[in-house]
Order: sequence, then structure tokens, then C-alpha cells
Amino acid sequence: ELGKQSFCDLKVVNNTENHVAFKVKTTSPKKYFVRPNTSVLQPGDSCLIRVTLQAQREYPPDMQCKDKFLLQSTIVPPNTDVDDLPADTFNKESSKDIREFKLKVQYISPSAQGNSGDEGSSDSNSTLQQLKEDRDAAVRQTLHLQQELDLLKRRRQRRNDPGFSFKFAAIVGVIGIIVG
Repeated sequence: ELGKQSFCDLKVVNNTENHVAFKVKTTSPKKYFVRPNTSVLQPGDSCLIRVTLQAQREYPPDMQCKDKFLLQSTIVPPNTDVDDLPADTFNKESSKDIREFKLKVQYISPSAQGNSGDEGSSDSNSTLQQLKEDRDAAVRQTLHLQQELDLLKRRRQRRNDPGFSFKFAAIVGVIGIIVG
């Protein structure tokens, strides 16, 4: 919508056995905020990237957009911090194996989102709706897992609590009876 920021969330998953660094580049860096635009993922880990389109003053001609994003990734040594990545980490001319994934930007007008008569926007709307439902399910699952983790932490703290145990109280009671 004109005058409003728009955003899209991307999920990057490291499905390898290695630590992987990634970087997101765009052809229009002044139009988009990408956070985080660089990070390091442990094996099996994932990261949610938010791409925010700055508020636009006018619609592009025919709602066409030539903006693109490039997601680059490469294997890094274990325990590498994002701040410790060398400047040439994503340089293609280095001897590193750099994987690339290109994403094209596609605008959907607010009027097309509500118009189910247009077959293309209907497909986009159903895909968008499915992605939103998937995201909501993932958020619910994350909250559920966080609650389970908190419960397990509380149970472990209770087990490791240095307070008096029942056995200790019974032994002190028996000794008290014998001595008394």
C-alpha cells in the first residue's frame, strides 16, 4: 500500500552438518531493510529474516518490479561469530564454495488481494494465506516448546534444590527421638 511499509519474512534453514554463514544482498538497498542481513547458523538451525519495503509514494508502472535479492551462503569453521567473518567471506573470487539463491520481488496491489475473480491473484492469495497459516502454526509451536522448556527447567531446579529432602528430615527425626 502506498505510504506504508510492507514486509515479508523469509526462513533460512541450515540443513547441513556444518556451520554456515549467510548474507542477503539486494539490487535496491535504499528501498529495503533486511534484518538480519548476515548471520551464522549452526547445523540444523534456522533464522527468520525480515525484508521491509520502505513506504512508497507511487505505484510502479504496471506493478512491475525489477528488484532482486541474492542469498549467499558458505561453510565456516565451528563457533565462528558473525562479527568475526572476514570481509571476503562472500567474495566469489576466493577459493570458497559460495552457494547462491536468487529471489525476485513481486508486487501485489491491495485491490488485487481482495479480488478473487483474477486467477493469478487468487493463486497468490491462497499461497499467501497458506504461508500465513504456516507461520502462525510455527509461532504456536514455538510458544508451546518454550513453555515445555520452561517447565523442564523448573523441574530440574527443584531436583537440584539444596533444600531439605524427606530422607534427611526422617534421619534427623529418628536421631532426635533416640537422643531425646
